[in-house]
Amino acid sequence: MQRGKFISFEGSEGCGKSTQIRRFVDWLRGTGREVLVTREPGGTGVGEKIRHLLQHDPDGAALTAESELLLFAASRAQLVREVIRPALDRGVWVVADRFLDSTTVYQGVGRGLDPEAVRHINAFAVGSALPELTFLLDLDAAIGHARAVAASGDQHDRMESEPLAFFESVRRGYLALAAAEPGRIAVIDASASIDEVFAALVRTFEARLAISPA
Repeated sequence: MQRGKFISFEGSEGCGKSTQIRRFVDWLRGTGREVLVTREPGGTGVGEKIRHLLQHDPDGAALTAESELLLFAASRAQLVREVIRPALDRGVWVVADRFLDSTTVYQGVGRGLDPEAVRHINAFAVGSALPELTFLLDLDAAIGHARAVAASGDQHDRMESEPLAFFESVRRGYLALAAAEPGRIAVIDASASIDEVFAALVRTFEARLAISPA
């Protein structure tokens, strides 16, 4: 049995990631592939509890940057071993709504933690489970932040409540990461229309992976 492929989507809040993941997964399934979608933090029983703490639990407001980093890593480690690796081994394609790059950028850049420490913790959490292709949906931070705030109404999570300067540093961090790993990370202009962004995703997928329909 051929092993499945692992694709991740990254981007700051409000970049349209959820919409494009839905469209891309529907398209991918239309090619005859079995596809599993994961999200971070979450995706397992343990991970969903961590997600609630990180995003919505009032006690999460007191989390230090270091604790936040380790909680994201714990959720990811569980997801990799409980869900992602077994699915790939069964020949299932995995599409991840965020993966290790989010931690590299949000905690390593946005929170200002030691990048080497973040890199080692990420590596320990994911092991050999690395995406073959990562789509980075890039959008002006002010536009994305405004979109995210408008979409969430009065239910802002911890990340959405951060100031604009935080998201500007996150965007810079993502673009620097993409420049450092151009073979894996494809930058997609998320300021275009929904249809144009999706078309760019499909073109990039076909060019980067060059895999015929299942």
